[in-house]
Amino acid sequence: MGFEHLDNDSGLAVLNNFLEEHSYIDGYVATQADIAVFEAIKAPVAAGKFPHVARWYNHISARGGKTAKFPGVKKAASAYGPATADEEDFDLFASDDEEEDAEKAALVAQRLAEYNAKKAAKPKPVAKSMVILDIKPWDDETDMKAMEESVRAIVLEGLVWGTSKLVAIGYGIKKLQITAVVEDDKVGVDDLSDQITAFEDYVQSVDVASFNKL
Repeated sequence: MGFEHLDNDSGLAVLNNFLEEHSYIDGYVATQADIAVFEAIKAPVAAGKFPHVARWYNHISARGGKTAKFPGVKKAASAYGPATADEEDFDLFASDDEEEDAEKAALVAQRLAEYNAKKAAKPKPVAKSMVILDIKPWDDETDMKAMEESVRAIVLEGLVWGTSKLVAIGYGIKKLQITAVVEDDKVGVDDLSDQITAFEDYVQSVDVASFNKL
């Protein structure tokens, strides 16, 4: 590990590669680490072969007597440098502990289950329809006001009555045309029609004039 064999080309090649991306041996300013490596180089550096080492070497050399004031504690040159292959391959977050891996897998499964449960719990849009019913009386003497009051008296969960009007159908007879908004899962139009038809004193028949999904 670290910078070794700086008296030959193999060691200088490692240092040159390191200094290609670094200005100093350790950190962003010259320290005692630079002095340790500098002193380990025993022969002149060939600038043509090791340009980055030469640039750094000349920079440290130019500091002259000031090098003693560089911060840090000087160690052997081999104490500095790039990580070894084993260190580079070391994964801080890796684990060969099967029990720990099982715990992680269980945690992931739990989080996924919680997410799916939360997603399923979100309310779904309520399916609704707007229905227009034509309610026909027996004759022209049927009390249409009483008929409408009876119809609107029907109260069901998911049923909201809307506007209404009387529409002439001939011979002085008028039908009640009334609008209702229903939740499809709660109100069946056929069942609603049966309840209206049950007002036998007023209602002759019920027809669905219009049915539209909202």
